[in-house]
Amino acid sequence: MAKGLDPEFLAQLKSKIDLVELVGSYVSLERKGGNWWGRCPFHHEKTPSFTVNADNQFYHCFGCGASGDAITFVREIESVDFMDAVKMLAERAKIPMPEMNFDSEQILEQKKKRDNILKILRASAHFYLNNLNSGKADAHIQYILDRKISASVVRKFGLGASLNFQDLPQFLLDSGYSRQDILDSGVVTESEKNHRLTDAQGGRLIFPVINAFGDVVAFGGRVLEKTDFAKYKNTRETMVFNKSKNLYNINQVKKQKKAGLLKNAIIVEGYMDTIALFQAGFENVVASMGTALTKEQARLIKRYTDTVYISYDGDFAGQKGAIRGLEILRDEQINVRVVPLPEGLDPDDVIKKQGSDGYERCLDAAMPLIDFKMEVARRQFDLSKTEEKRKYISAALKVISGAESESIKEDLLKKLREETGMTYESLRRDLDNTPAEHREKEIAEPVLREDGSDGIVKACRFLLASVLFGAKYAKNFDLSSVKFDNPVHNTIAEYVKQRQNAGEPVRASGLFDILDENDPEFSQILDLSVGEALLGTGAERYFYDCLQTLERAQVEDELARLSRLCDAETDLTKKREITQEILRLTIQLKNL
Repeated sequence: MAKGLDPEFLAQLKSKIDLVELVGSYVSLERKGGNWWGRCPFHHEKTPSFTVNADNQFYHCFGCGASGDAITFVREIESVDFMDAVKMLAERAKIPMPEMNFDSEQILEQKKKRDNILKILRASAHFYLNNLNSGKADAHIQYILDRKISASVVRKFGLGASLNFQDLPQFLLDSGYSRQDILDSGVVTESEKNHRLTDAQGGRLIFPVINAFGDVVAFGGRVLEKTDFAKYKNTRETMVFNKSKNLYNINQVKKQKKAGLLKNAIIVEGYMDTIALFQAGFENVVASMGTALTKEQARLIKRYTDTVYISYDGDFAGQKGAIRGLEILRDEQINVRVVPLPEGLDPDDVIKKQGSDGYERCLDAAMPLIDFKMEVARRQFDLSKTEEKRKYISAALKVISGAESESIKEDLLKKLREETGMTYESLRRDLDNTPAEHREKEIAEPVLREDGSDGIVKACRFLLASVLFGAKYAKNFDLSSVKFDNPVHNTIAEYVKQRQNAGEPVRASGLFDILDENDPEFSQILDLSVGEALLGTGAERYFYDCLQTLERAQVEDELARLSRLCDAETDLTKKREITQEILRLTIQLKNL
């Protein structure tokens, strides 16, 4: 829970939010039985395994284990921190945020600082836009005309102009912003020699970077003439901007998602590729702003779609280095397809030379990631030379070994046979002796579960779930009579006892304030909340069987402790007393 927020306010906030309505604004839900079901927004799946429990106001995915309450959902789906999620929900519920009592002013100062930086960035965006329309930005206007960017698209992306290095810092100072905040916003730099402030994007065409919430968080700038400086330049990292966690044009993609128009997304490298595709009608486009794709970017785009088309320059030598980024997308359970472009052309070039239809044909020819990796491998070797062909076969088999299914392997082997003239049988034998690219990782990092023969853990889970989710046979059951060893089990038991002692209803949603929603043990207990696992006479019998299992376990533990104590005891009188207690517990154990 965030420090400084009144727990009563958080409880009131959650009570005002209908979780089904909230989740339903992002995910298509269908009522089945007592719960609502849909496809999980946090991982790729074809069969819905994501459920919203309306009574207890929490969600849970049986596929990936994602779970939480309203605050957790907004935090994850919108990629924001706890406080921003609370603020968004408060606005949704139309209740004011409370005054927060901080032990320290540090957090309050940081929030104030962040707000000031966002104001500076927004003011700078307006300043650049006014420059573009001032009649003084001839070079910038000419570049826009040369690139055939329409006026409506210029407005849509908020393009602007920096005319020189001095005007922006002076404008911001005259607007009353502090020198330090202006520096911390990243829009200006300071000379080490004379400490003069200069526009970090001086003289460039300006591309505002807008996040998913509509905030200007940074700028990209392009030089307008030949220079030794980089053609494109981004705002340095600040407290509101990290290039590896942002995607250019994500704000427009989010709007498409909310309008129900987004089926997939296209990822390109730069600003102009994005604008060119957007203008050509492909509005589902974002850019990684020149960096290799990161896990944070993959998770950001996954909030909006689970199918991504990668459309980098048509230079396979350059694209080879992008494979790692594509694997990051795949590892996040995103369906990745690679768009083949004519050699040497980027998406902007394709639009110029072949129009929207030409680029649409490229999309239609998009290939799965593994086929792309095969193509990259093939282009490295001259198959007319025996030694080069052998190297290609070796490289291709390593790629094929990582295929998801035997049918895909068979298909790729047939293609390899046609390319190389080798027999299918010999390629198959070689493949069987080739280690899979990702098999090692899977073996090295197994998913460990506390299941299997551990009936005690299962009994604890069922007992806690029965009480937590209000099974009739467990109503008002006193958990004080049960000893739990697992810390998660103890936390749940203590929460239930506190609510019962206070005469308040037990709600599972309250646990998300005190437990990690990603804890696998917590997830196992949430799994029992859906379906008929806790219903009927069979569940009731199993509940009492679980109680007996735990009671036997406690007696066995005590017997083991007393046996060790008896063996170590030298005083005959005490030894006799321990032996009598062992006998009593042994009889009790037989009667259980």
